[in-house]
Amino acid sequence: MFATPKIPHSPKHHLFADMRNFLGVPNTLNVITNYPFLVLGVLGFVLCLSGNSFVISSRAEVWGWALYYAGTTSVAFGSSYYHLKPDDNRVIWDKLPIMIAYSSLFASFIMERVGEMIGLTCLFTLNLVALVGVACERAFNDLRLCMMFQLIPGIAIPAMTFMFTPKYTHSRYWLCATGVYLLAKFESVADNKVYRATWYLISGHSLEHLCSVIFPVLLTLMLIFRSIKTPRLGDVKDRL
Repeated sequence: MFATPKIPHSPKHHLFADMRNFLGVPNTLNVITNYPFLVLGVLGFVLCLSGNSFVISSRAEVWGWALYYAGTTSVAFGSSYYHLKPDDNRVIWDKLPIMIAYSSLFASFIMERVGEMIGLTCLFTLNLVALVGVACERAFNDLRLCMMFQLIPGIAIPAMTFMFTPKYTHSRYWLCATGVYLLAKFESVADNKVYRATWYLISGHSLEHLCSVIFPVLLTLMLIFRSIKTPRLGDVKDRL
């Protein structure tokens, strides 16, 4: 991050390929494609706290997953609010829920792969860094920390999947979800190209939203169908 020049806000960041208005809703498709996050976020949050539907073996993991689904729910409101009138003042409400969700998800992954205490520490630390990153973006007009923060899970999770022994079955869902996440980012970068390739039916940014929805779907299925494998040394030490 420090080796990269400062990346300030630019008016071009708020110019999306598809800015059509339907039924009086500005940037309609970019707005309404956020609402599946609301459904999945609320559903996952309720199932997480119910304690019966998801295979979660500790209270620390419940905190991590609950915050992830809370962040996913907030994405629906924050991103929709931003896309109604994209500008520098509203973009913070688009980025903050996403960073909270990613922080909580990465911490939950660490709890499963490394240890509960380390993961719980990361849960609070990473969410604090997310808040600092958004504050720095707002105060110093610099996107580097936020961009780096969103890139880290896409690299670290696949690497750690092979480095650490899984606590649960169905670990392939982590890799599938990461692949979907990276695909969504490519769609966002190719916003205009996708828009032209689909004969101006849907833009890359709207497709990014829809593709990103598959991410919590895969993780929710993982939480439902997985089972505990064998206790890991890190978990035994944490309990001791």
